Amino acid sequence: MTNIPATPEMRLKRVRMMADYQFGKGAGVVLFDENATFLLSKTKRIRQIHSKKERIATVRARDGFFTLSMEGARRLHCFLKKPAMRVVVSEEAVPFVSQGKTAFCKHILSIDPEIRAKEEILVTDENDRLLATGQLVLSPAEILVSETGPAVLVRNGIEKNEKDDE
Repeated sequence: MTNIPATPEMRLKRVRMMADYQFGKGAGVVLFDENATFLLSKTKRIRQIHSKKERIATVRARDGFFTLSMEGARRLHCFLKKPAMRVVVSEEAVPFVSQGKTAFCKHILSIDPEIRAKEEILVTDENDRLLATGQLVLSPAEILVSETGPAVLVRNGIEKNEKDDE
């Protein structure tokens, strides 16, 4: 099989399909507009997707799923209806989570029961104001019965510079 170089259009189609799989049908178009550009690895795999020089998402090397920048989280937050992909934290936790700190089980008020551990999620306050994006640590059922321990490893908060790590 010959190695055919991928065009930007082919890459855009691919990342949109990946986003639809990870976040739900229609998410790919919302996340990745026609202005999308791609940062490639040395092996020509897609590593980051940008729009107008702003990072939208990074592809995790270990599993091929997306991690979101705050801009990517904003786009997804506007697209998904509450409670989809959301973890709601108490008012007490808002200042910490919005600065990029871990959200702990004792601060979780509600959670989308359809999400699973290790998924990329949105963290909001009680009024559905987007605070952060990160990775869920436990299942929703475990989080709601736990009094201690981390619930969401926050990757990016609205008041903190973004981390590009996985």
